Amino acid sequence: MIELGRKSEQSLLQEQDRQTVLIVDNEPLIRELCKKVLTDYRVVEAANGEEALHIFQGGGVDVILTDVVMPKLNGLELLKKLKEIEPTVVVIMMTGYADKELILKALQADADDFIIKPPNLLQLKSMIHKALVKKALKEEIANLKSLDRFKTNFLSLVSHKFRTPITSISLFLQNLAAGVYDPGDPVAKENLGLVCQESVYLGRLVTDLLTFSSVMDHNGGTRLEPCDLGSMLARSVMGSKEWAEKPGLTQQCEFETVPEQLLDRERFGFALQQVIDNAIKFSKKSGRICVTLRNLGENCQITVQDDGIGIAPDELPKVFEKFYQVDAERSGQVRGFGLGLFYAREFVRMHGGSIGIESEPGKGTRVVITIPNRESHSA
Repeated sequence: MIELGRKSEQSLLQEQDRQTVLIVDNEPLIRELCKKVLTDYRVVEAANGEEALHIFQGGGVDVILTDVVMPKLNGLELLKKLKEIEPTVVVIMMTGYADKELILKALQADADDFIIKPPNLLQLKSMIHKALVKKALKEEIANLKSLDRFKTNFLSLVSHKFRTPITSISLFLQNLAAGVYDPGDPVAKENLGLVCQESVYLGRLVTDLLTFSSVMDHNGGTRLEPCDLGSMLARSVMGSKEWAEKPGLTQQCEFETVPEQLLDRERFGFALQQVIDNAIKFSKKSGRICVTLRNLGENCQITVQDDGIGIAPDELPKVFEKFYQVDAERSGQVRGFGLGLFYAREFVRMHGGSIGIESEPGKGTRVVITIPNRESHSA
């Protein structure tokens, strides 16, 4: 079993082969000069702001070192667009002269540092090192703020989800104790059945909370181990508790042979279970759930398809957001916490994969999970 713990800022800086500096300048000589001193880093180059923006959107850039005066998209315009995409990105501005007004505009646009052209090479190297430390700190602060908002929203959601069934159960018991109901009365029996349903629902909420608590615990890092993906998928299909609610549904599974994979069994299994549970939950009373596993050479592809109620086009982009729940019946009483697909995507991405959804109201939904075909013996 392989342990991949969370990297500290210090260890991040030590792994400089994984860090990328994007140099943006329309003068090849300046780019080459900067590149020579940054031999400890992966360096990519851009001759103008538009090219730099395209490279940055492709991902993997840690620090941007950019000239101010450039054709097509100047340094200040590039700075603003970069900060809009990723507020924590670190941008160092290069300028051939100390213009106070220019520096003020760049500071207002959240530039992280300045260096005069042609750059002092020792100063540039030190500045990049400090910029990476600053980036790590900014990301940590952003993560802490995000976690704080998440906790607040989650506690509010949990309180709301528990309040409704608890109120129903409490009201029935109070009326029963006060003699409002005759235990033998048909109305009382009907209400007792509803109370039993609410009790079961409460039990499932508690189970869901414990599951989320387990999979959200990142302190132990990612625990990779050899896994039979076909067996994992089969267990997720057969083990879904949602089948009990839809006895008229049938399943169709087609699993190709794929190599044994290195996976975090708990988290990747969680992602599979969420997708399959949703396919059953949002199906009609009768229909078919199709689950396939394909070996595409470099990738493994899992497809889960139903012919259920589908998802409206305006809701489709939101299904991976925290706490978002599709309310097809517009009842306002959707059960669950709206975190399943959010964490499913996080855990698929954790394995270097992707997850996508296609859906059409009334015709069903198709979820596709793709992960790199990493055989266990390659680790």
